[in-house]
Amino acid sequence: MLFMRAFSLCVLLALTVALAADLPVVQPKELVDRLATNPQPAVFQVGPSFLYRSKHIPGTVYAGPGSRPDGLELLKSAVEKLPHDREIVIYCGCCPWDKCPNVKPAMELLKSMGFTHVKAMQLPTSFKADWIDRGYPVE
Repeated sequence: MLFMRAFSLCVLLALTVALAADLPVVQPKELVDRLATNPQPAVFQVGPSFLYRSKHIPGTVYAGPGSRPDGLELLKSAVEKLPHDREIVIYCGCCPWDKCPNVKPAMELLKSMGFTHVKAMQLPTSFKADWIDRGYPVE
């Protein structure tokens, strides 16, 4: 029984690392630096609307939860007029990075639409802990 539990945890850890390795990411501090330059990346929040309404990165567009079909449709509408080589950053921050249900489907959608410069902001704990509590800009 103990062996199976340890084995299961190892498999889960390996899958989590594989998921994170699959996605091009940007760290919060890197995004802060990018937002201070021109042209700025287009930034989209792909998590629950209450997080966006509470506080979000200045200039961010709310694009619906990436885990739901209606959220993906909202994201599709939000980016449809952008050039496919435009730098895009998406983020959620609803929960720890390895449990987030929103980022991966949003990334897959943007790639399937032909966008070539898309990154996900990696928030290890949450938007609050990894952005707000560090004093990065919010509105």
